Amino acid sequence: MDYVSKLAKKVWKMEFANPIMQVLVGLVVFYFGLKTFAGGMKAMGNLDHLSYFIHSPLYMFIGGIVMTLLWQSSSLSTTAIVGLVASGAVPLPAAIAAVLGANIGTTGTIWLAGAFLSDGMPKGDTLRIAMAHTGVNLFMAITLLPFVRPIAQWISRFT
Repeated sequence: MDYVSKLAKKVWKMEFANPIMQVLVGLVVFYFGLKTFAGGMKAMGNLDHLSYFIHSPLYMFIGGIVMTLLWQSSSLSTTAIVGLVASGAVPLPAAIAAVLGANIGTTGTIWLAGAFLSDGMPKGDTLRIAMAHTGVNLFMAITLLPFVRPIAQWISRFT
């Protein structure tokens, strides 16, 4: 018991203003948050009231864009999608379309950052970076979206 109290005192005296400690604590909190979020998404396995949207790759693509714009995190969107696929609530073609949408939605972050840096519409290098990021992601999505079903069939061979 003496060892535990000594350890507790050492932990209590740790310098949490240290940037390394802040990064480590932040990573641990982020990891547990994602694990909890994914577990909650798996528990949502029965989404019959949304089946019209869930089985449509186009609606899932748009949903991926909207949710990523709202959450400002394509990692969170992708984690949610993976959790829903693992629970069987979302078919793989629709999930691939949603991930493509999440890649488009993540471009909203650079536009938002550019707007704050430029006091309005992004200008100069910020505008060029935002346009390049958006253009590449749009090109990828437009190129791959028509092929989500064959991509899903190819991916399912590995599971």
